Amino acid sequence: MVAMIFAAGLGTRLRPLTDTMPKALLPLAGHTLLEYQIRKLKATGITDIIINVHHFPDLIIDYVRAHENFGCRIMFSDERDQLLETGGGLLKAWRTFAADTHEPLLAINADILSTIRLEEVIAAYNPDEAGVLVVKNRQTQRYLCFDSTRRLLGWTNIATGEIRPQGATFDVQSATKLAFSGLQILSPKVLQLLETFAAQKGPKFSVIDFYLSALETATFRGFEPQGELLDVGKIDHLDEAEAFARKLIE
Repeated sequence: MVAMIFAAGLGTRLRPLTDTMPKALLPLAGHTLLEYQIRKLKATGITDIIINVHHFPDLIIDYVRAHENFGCRIMFSDERDQLLETGGGLLKAWRTFAADTHEPLLAINADILSTIRLEEVIAAYNPDEAGVLVVKNRQTQRYLCFDSTRRLLGWTNIATGEIRPQGATFDVQSATKLAFSGLQILSPKVLQLLETFAAQKGPKFSVIDFYLSALETATFRGFEPQGELLDVGKIDHLDEAEAFARKLIE
């Protein structure tokens, strides 16, 4: 299995810290967010890793090289000319693994801290389906919607009542609504679906938009593993994130 770490984002919710550094290099309990992700992947046996970069890209590249790639084979997907969002970034990075497309791809946001065991997520991946999306039961406004078998049906914003994809016929009220975590494992067959979607929409798109476009032909399964997960996304949550990170290194 190969892995991608999303590290290209602008980190606007963490300003002013991200005015001078990329979000992935935010230090918590003496280690950066990026290091937590790399070491978690490595501990799971995944050492082929690609990191997409856009905001202060050279700082990320120099940091990884200064740490001798943390003992992994690390490549970079350079988006400094255009930030491609999650879907476009995923596609561009995955193309770099072209020789390994027979392997599934684990993709994770750099700004996630968790006690989730990646081995549990890998065990939930079904190679006969398109992929497994890690979800959590937490309060938000935007949810992925699943049937009783946790097959992805669509998306809804409960604040506005919006339902996607357009024309969806599933019953939102009876669907299981869970929040996407930013962690997924995708079948190698998804690469061609991404290529087809990009040919229609252009190089810049959301991975959620892609998932919702592919529901008629691809099965994405939601999975809620054991363990805690924290999205380090806001400046006023840094004290909580620091305490969480300390638990990871105890």
